[in-house]
Amino acid sequence: MPAETTDDTREVIVAAWRAESARLVGALTRLTRDVGLAEDLAQDALVAALEKWPETGVPDNPGGWLMTAAKRRAVDHFRRADVLRRKVAELGQTTVRNEADMPDLDAQLDHIEDDALRLIFLSCHPSLTPESRAALTLRLVGGLTTTEIARGFLVAESTMGQRISRAKKTLTQARAEFELPTGQERTERLGDVMAVIYLIFNEGYAATSGTDWMRADLATEGIRLARMVSALAPQEPEVLGLQALLELQWSRMPARLDQAGRPVLLEAQDRRLWDQVLIRRGLTALQHAEELARQGRPVGRYVLQASIAAQHARAGRGEDTDWRRIADLYDILARVAPGAVVEVNRAVAHGRAFGPHAGLAILDAVPDDALGDSPLMPSVRGDLLERAGRREEARAAFTDAAARTRNESERGILRRRAGLE
Repeated sequence: MPAETTDDTREVIVAAWRAESARLVGALTRLTRDVGLAEDLAQDALVAALEKWPETGVPDNPGGWLMTAAKRRAVDHFRRADVLRRKVAELGQTTVRNEADMPDLDAQLDHIEDDALRLIFLSCHPSLTPESRAALTLRLVGGLTTTEIARGFLVAESTMGQRISRAKKTLTQARAEFELPTGQERTERLGDVMAVIYLIFNEGYAATSGTDWMRADLATEGIRLARMVSALAPQEPEVLGLQALLELQWSRMPARLDQAGRPVLLEAQDRRLWDQVLIRRGLTALQHAEELARQGRPVGRYVLQASIAAQHARAGRGEDTDWRRIADLYDILARVAPGAVVEVNRAVAHGRAFGPHAGLAILDAVPDDALGDSPLMPSVRGDLLERAGRREEARAAFTDAAARTRNESERGILRRRAGLE
């Protein structure tokens, strides 16, 4: 087979794996009750696809092929162990003579989507740290390799591998059950799921360190995960709100860098470059969330943040932005989800809506150490001081913020605003 055909086939395999891995690992976890074994079986199926598909061609139903291959390996595993014969019967003896006989994935297993949702909840088990939840979610649900995850979070591959391995062991030790939690536990765990997805997206939208201001692979994976959860839990306004928020924010991506690759702040962006398809998708998801809210479903931080992002998306020019409405929404958000980050962003909104002194008054009420060594507070203070005409103080604030950031692109912005470049 020509090299270019092989490359094309590999791209198809990677795409199929990304699309099906969550359902595949989820289904195998339900059958084996062992997330580590389930991932191994799924990975074996992926290896088989990499070996066979370049020779035989891509099957009509890639997901079904992968599922069948993984089930065969599960049967072999239980046979070799000479235990759990009942599991062999449950898994079944599937004999396939050619690719056309590969059964459809949905026909193989009932409640496939529930399996994917269970896997997402399992990846965000409360026994895991937020960092481990993010890594495990990207690995099990996103289908990313350890190398890709390590690159995204700027840690060594060995470190990330150990983190993922420890997370799996922790789940085993905690005897985490592969079942959807109910009641208050489900509500709390869904909040953890959304927090992890938001963490993944934010690291892609504005990287905390490194040379790149954005990491598109993490941001787009965050959006894909948010859409997946929205499809699995379509009656949850906050899930729809998260999807809307991420899509609306990422719609600005084409305008966030200039031709030289330097970051462009929101008010200076050419909004004609914003992705209108993502804006429409985001606004549609937000509309559905608002309809559910009118039916009495509770909403929270993600719907409110999406509503704020929608104000920017609807403004054709920066000067058309309804900052008073945004300030009102931040006031509500501060009551629903209080915190230092919300207060700092509320200061920005009030500074635009009612003048820089109004923003500085809110910022002055936030303890100096509320965000640790984050550059966010001094950078916002610098912006407000600059707008108030207090340029020397603004330069000092921008200089402080530049010294704090670990991201080279962000440092360049702050140093330029400080007059250092």
